[in-house]
Amino acid sequence: MKKIIVPIAAFLLGACVSNTLPMAGAEPQPHMTSALNSLQDAREQLQQASRDKGGHREKALEYVNMAIEAVKRGISFDNRNN
Repeated sequence: MKKIIVPIAAFLLGACVSNTLPMAGAEPQPHMTSALNSLQDAREQLQQASRDKGGHREKALEYVNMAIEAVKRGISFDNRNN
């Protein structure tokens, strides 16, 4: 069991780190990174919230997920074009 868990944990840690650290030679983007972190925190909170919100929690999750993707695309675009 331990042989399976360690590689999975290493993969997940690498995925988390790669999403928050800028690429080598990329322009630092502290505001975009901060926005991404805030949106990911908001997504966690919405996922943990009770579901009795008349569909508004789900809609907010949808918008937050779209915003996360837009911020990631913006960071990626800037890294490719500088």
